[in-house]
Amino acid sequence: MAQAVEEWYKQMPVITRSYLTAAVVTNIGCSLDIISPHNLYLNPNLVVKQYQFWRLVTNFLYFRKMDLDFMFHMFFLARYCKLLEENSFRGRTADFFYMLLFGAAVLTGIVLVGGMIPQLSASFAKIIFLSNSLTFMMVYVWSKQNPFIHMSFLGLFTFTAAYLPWVLLTFSVFVGASPWVDLLGMIAGHAYYFLEDVYPRMTGRRPLRTPSFIKALFADDPVVVARPGNVRFAPPPVEELHQD
Repeated sequence: MAQAVEEWYKQMPVITRSYLTAAVVTNIGCSLDIISPHNLYLNPNLVVKQYQFWRLVTNFLYFRKMDLDFMFHMFFLARYCKLLEENSFRGRTADFFYMLLFGAAVLTGIVLVGGMIPQLSASFAKIIFLSNSLTFMMVYVWSKQNPFIHMSFLGLFTFTAAYLPWVLLTFSVFVGASPWVDLLGMIAGHAYYFLEDVYPRMTGRRPLRTPSFIKALFADDPVVVARPGNVRFAPPPVEELHQD
């Protein structure tokens, strides 16, 4: 059993493994009172006035207490983060990392701006950890890129992946959780999906091109696609056309 878990962990792609490890270590540290959640949550005043910039990162690592909800989101993180990195972003680790940075920036911006609006400030003041929202963003992006995959929810009913975020949002409301956390993840995920997949097809421009300094941090192995020797993907050379 332990060996199987070790193999599963080692086979994870680098970003998924790093994020999952950081999240588990952070939550275990908080459960053992080694780390205080008060030093991790997002607090704009402490970030700006006391230069506690680490809060911009640590609020994405803490998933509250280690209970069923924690295991639920760890499953989402391990599964959909891994699926995205291994499939949609295969050979593009830098692009995947940039997607997470974009999502974190959008989520942080929404919370900061929402906190300034009187009608919404009370709701946004309660959102001090964005880890669940970032995880939900990955679920949303995956569902948009794989809309026709058939899925089952707890064996109760089946649906296609395009409806997965809405099914999970409904379930969160049903169990009494705040829908804001999931909705923020959906907003960030849709913003990325539109700017990365829809807008470039409409205009031919790609606004979320990964900066070169981020690409320099990751050395991706080229993705090699094998092809049969008797299949042509281009017209034959001119000299071949004139041969008998």
